[in-house]
Amino acid sequence: MAMTNSQHIEVTPGICGGKPRISGHRIKVQHIAIWHERLGMTVDEIVAEYPELTHAEVYAALAYYWDHRDQVDADIRADEEFVAALEKASPPSLLERAFAGRRIKDNPLPPG
Repeated sequence: MAMTNSQHIEVTPGICGGKPRISGHRIKVQHIAIWHERLGMTVDEIVAEYPELTHAEVYAALAYYWDHRDQVDADIRADEEFVAALEKASPPSLLERAFAGRRIKDNPLPPG
């Protein structure tokens, strides 16, 4: 296990893909970054949503993010690309196939 410059952040090969995470949790720095930077959640909102986290841990994750922004952003992009590739390679679900190309106005059932 490799400790970072913060007692709250660690990088452990084999846990969370070896990506930086909050010590003792499986919540990655990139999760905190997305919640804060993209979704606009405040530190208080993140702690309210995940009460097992402390304010200090969330602030440490944000500090780690800003100190290693290029790498964390690259990890986020890689994960997004992986998900997009999986979605593209996955066959459509039965529900998606059943309604492919149909619009609401094509529904023969009357409302209500």
